[in-house]
Formats: sequence, structure tokens, C-alpha cells
Amino acid sequence: MNTPNLESAIEASHRALARILTGDQSGYLALFSRADDVTLGNPFGPFGRGRHAVEARLAIAASKYREGRNTKAELIEKYVSDTLACVAEVESGEAKVAGSEAFTKISVRVTSLFRLEAGQWKLVHRHADPLGTPQ
Repeated sequence: MNTPNLESAIEASHRALARILTGDQSGYLALFSRADDVTLGNPFGPFGRGRHAVEARLAIAASKYREGRNTKAELIEKYVSDTLACVAEVESGEAKVAGSEAFTKISVRVTSLFRLEAGQWKLVHRHADPLGTPQ
């Protein structure tokens, strides 16, 4: 069941990426489910489990970036059932990281899990890790 609503949620996650690279976590805050079983793994610490911990992890991530630009997402694969959707992507962009005045290229492997809740696709899990160079 690949509804337009799911496509809108995926597009919202891409807009959230662009916003977090400017230091703004609000896009992801709006997209994440408010349920207690949400999880977030990012390069800035351990997994956050539960809405409160996810909010804290998003705040830490957003605090690392500013002036983000040139964001894009490359779809690797998408798996969809009636109530769950898993999206594997490579996200990239540029931002000033920490106190640096130079732009840094950012490229991460991302797995996002969406769940249909009250007719809306909500993000319930996101894991992003740096895309390393091939071995």
C-alpha cells in the first residue's frame, strides 16, 4: 500500500534533513510519532529510545550543524505493507559542522521506518551513520 500520504511523509523527511543541517530539528520533531516506542540512532551518541530521548538526540544533532545546503536523498529501496514502510537511502549535503567555518560534505546511510497511525505515516525509527569509503 504505497499511498500518496507515504510519499508525503518521505518528502517531509527530506525537508527535515535540509532543516537539521541548518541547526533546526523541528522537521524531524513533527515527523516522529509521539509513541513511546520510537527510536533514533545517529552519529552523535547512543540510540535514543522513547519520545523524550529522541527529542534529546535530535537537539544534539541539530546543535552540530549550521548553514546546510545542497541536500539530496538517493533511494536505495523501499518496502511497504499496509501499516509499515521501510526506506533505505543515502542522504547527502554540506554544512558547517561544530565551530568550523568551512563547509563539510556529509553523506550518511539511512534506514527510516514509518508506521501508519490514525491515517498518517509517522516516523518511528531512523538510523543514520556516516557512509565510509569502500574497503
